[in-house]
Amino acid sequence: MPLDSDSPAIPAIDQHNAEIHENLQHWKRKPELQAEYAGFYRLIAAELPPPEHGPVLECGSGIGNLKSVLPAAVTSDLFPNPWLDRQENVYALSYADRSLAGIVLFDVFHHLRYPGTVLSELHRVLQPGGRVVMMEPSAGLLGRIALGLFHHEPLALRDAITWSAPADFAPDAIDYYAAQGNAWRVFGAQRDQFPLAGWELVKVIYLPAFPWIMTGGFRGPNLNRGWLRPLNRAVDRVLRLAPRCFASRMVVVLEKSSE
Repeated sequence: MPLDSDSPAIPAIDQHNAEIHENLQHWKRKPELQAEYAGFYRLIAAELPPPEHGPVLECGSGIGNLKSVLPAAVTSDLFPNPWLDRQENVYALSYADRSLAGIVLFDVFHHLRYPGTVLSELHRVLQPGGRVVMMEPSAGLLGRIALGLFHHEPLALRDAITWSAPADFAPDAIDYYAAQGNAWRVFGAQRDQFPLAGWELVKVIYLPAFPWIMTGGFRGPNLNRGWLRPLNRAVDRVLRLAPRCFASRMVVVLEKSSE
């Protein structure tokens, strides 16, 4: 039903929170999706520093599922939802310099209009040797089909990436932005075009993630149930013979190398 002409417009950034609440309802109805995400979280956890090195913060936690694998992680988002630990803005974190051992960004990087500005802020709050671990869409063959054709956010593989915010940028005035192909470009296909001073790119793990695609994500039909589950896993094992070629997901691991 269209909005009445007298209805107030929803601020663009609130679209993120609206999607979070919609995703939570879909999540509760899809145990197969929960299982695929648990596998993603285990991959992320394996790349983080040991707990004794210090706290781990997740920025943009959404519905807060990281705690299912990393219960000690601090969850946060722009929005003060009751299942999260903190309200944080990734452009201006409330943490002191060199106070964190690890930072997790799950489907956050492609929502950053100024990714270089955010990486500078993450560098500030991380200890030397601290890590940022990201899970992001990938633009291999499966990613271009499943995410490019059936997801509401654009891949934007040819759009310009504005690395740093302008001098008059106000962190509390951020808007809705999405470009699913940005991590693929910055940490893969166009790596040499973006400055990563102070960071070591430790690794990029490319994942076909075929069973995850077949769950339909949060909103699509679930084709990863019953007898289809072992079939989808068999297909995924074959696709993993050339993971970058078929990637729909990628894990990016950055380590703070210097001040």
